Amino acid sequence: MSMRSFWLVLLCPRLMPVLAACLSVTTSSVAQVPAPPSPRPGQIVVNGALPDEASKAALLARLRELYGVERVVDQLTIAPVSVPPNWHAYVQKLLQPNLKLITRGELKIEGSSVSVRGEVANEAQRQQLASEMANSLNASYTVSNGLRVSGAEQNLLDTTLARRIIEFDSGKATLAPSGKSILDEMAAALLKVNGKKVEVIGHTDNTGVRERNLALSLARAEAVRSYLAGQGIP
Repeated sequence: MSMRSFWLVLLCPRLMPVLAACLSVTTSSVAQVPAPPSPRPGQIVVNGALPDEASKAALLARLRELYGVERVVDQLTIAPVSVPPNWHAYVQKLLQPNLKLITRGELKIEGSSVSVRGEVANEAQRQQLASEMANSLNASYTVSNGLRVSGAEQNLLDTTLARRIIEFDSGKATLAPSGKSILDEMAAALLKVNGKKVEVIGHTDNTGVRERNLALSLARAEAVRSYLAGQGIP
């Protein structure tokens, strides 16, 4: 299981002036206030201001339920802040299990403005997370999606293939033993990145009739797809 770092920042709107510097760790306007340390791998750091101990306890309880007690680092403060109607209920709705799909991430809730950033495994997860967040809030909230697709899965596939060529019998769409061996390795790698779409393209040399070569290329691509399907790759 990979360890995931996540940073949760909660900023309530309409702060009393005396409290402005207390939250400046999340902005660049007051440089003299040191920022809290970056989370270590596996930690979930929660930082910001809440109006009372009950709100703080509810938030921490939800995060500890999701991530485990030992992983949540409490850097919250209590301050005389004002929040939008039902703000605490909406925050609870945002803290769903799918947040655990995000690595090296940050969820920032500033009044009715929500932003999320970090890495996810694929584009489908990126869109799903943003959609779920937007659907859990009312129309007065805005969600900024700063999630990006991690390159780790592509790197795994590239490393597995290692610039090798999947070989076929000459002039045929029949996989050679060496080609099957490579595809066995690729199938194992693809199972590790379940849900990621890959494109299969066949090639031939430029000897012979172009139309026949094109048909052979397509047949070889289909042979690869069929072989991978037989290895449990949908």
